[in-house]
Amino acid sequence: MNKKVVLAFSGGLDTTYCAKYLASEKGLDVFTIAVNTGGFSKDEVEALEAKARQLGVVEHRTVNIEQEFYDRCVKYLIFGNVLRNGVYPLSVSAERVFQAMAVADYVKEINADYVAHGSTGAGNDQIRFDMIFQILLPQVEILTPVRDQKLSREEEIAYLKKFGLDVPWQKAKYSINQGLWGTSVGGEETLTSHRPLPEEAYPTQVTEQTPLVLTLQFENGELSGFNDRKFDNPLKAIKALNALIAPYGIGRDIHVGDTIIGIKGRVGFEAPAPLLILKAHQLLEKHVLTKWQMYWKDQLANWYGMLLHEGQYLEPVMRNIETFLEDTQHHVSGTVFVKVHPYRFELQGIKSPFDLMASDAAAYGEMNHLWDGNDARGFAKILAVQSRIFHQVQQKAGGNEE
Repeated sequence: MNKKVVLAFSGGLDTTYCAKYLASEKGLDVFTIAVNTGGFSKDEVEALEAKARQLGVVEHRTVNIEQEFYDRCVKYLIFGNVLRNGVYPLSVSAERVFQAMAVADYVKEINADYVAHGSTGAGNDQIRFDMIFQILLPQVEILTPVRDQKLSREEEIAYLKKFGLDVPWQKAKYSINQGLWGTSVGGEETLTSHRPLPEEAYPTQVTEQTPLVLTLQFENGELSGFNDRKFDNPLKAIKALNALIAPYGIGRDIHVGDTIIGIKGRVGFEAPAPLLILKAHQLLEKHVLTKWQMYWKDQLANWYGMLLHEGQYLEPVMRNIETFLEDTQHHVSGTVFVKVHPYRFELQGIKSPFDLMASDAAAYGEMNHLWDGNDARGFAKILAVQSRIFHQVQQKAGGNEE
């Protein structure tokens, strides 16, 4: 019997090459798996399955892990208001880790001898896949034909023609990776440091011009509905909100960041619901959390996003951070008022039973019932003590106070 290999399959040129190469040149029984984290339509799933059958693989499987992806990752990105470099909602990087884990589960299920992916040696995904496989499948050899052979697209196309696969594998002008938490867009412009993506590069075109008033409802930090429409699952609420506001062209930007392998990278993205949810959630937190809750959330959430981006989801400290983030959300409930315009949105305010501004004790800049003028005078005097001593010492020593 031939040995078995599980191939993470997207249906693109690289994974198509891998499927044929592993069967024909390595003599392996190829099992393909496509992992849906929110980016595949029903038609796309059927097309992938048909392509796998055309390649003659032993078995193809499509698994939908959208709910798991939300429950184990996306909700923590919301709790932490995670935007890499303050811009990017980790659309693709978060998904790759979960896709790799699903592939590893399939390898274990069928007791495969090898696991394979079609990553090149140029990007982040090779590291994410390899790391997860190293952790979950330590005894299984990882095969990466495209990376190992340093193949060009032309060489892959020429190889596939030998098997009658004379498909016009023209490289699309823009590379689109769609998922639950946003869609990345790459093209010739993102290979430069100065060129913006043109309007037509984005998968959703702007067709709505009339401003839209929204009320977003949160319960314990999770989106539970909008415009008085309740959902029994935050995943459904995210999808419905995205469909509603995507035609306004909001949530677009270009992210510049550091890749895992040490080079700078630039990618465009479209993430309407993620950007709106994160900013609305953050505004609600400003009203209901204390200063130190907000401070430590920012510190830990930044680390969480960085580790997730770099494929370190299985590092135990991630579970520790998730525990902290979830514990902060007990009072993050209420309504956020939003107005959506073409290419932008306004956060107008919030309403929550836990709003710390709603206290009768004090109103900023106006009055208070918790202290009087003498208390404030003494507080300021004590607060200034250390800096006052510093400046006095510097003056006596003739030093530079600056």
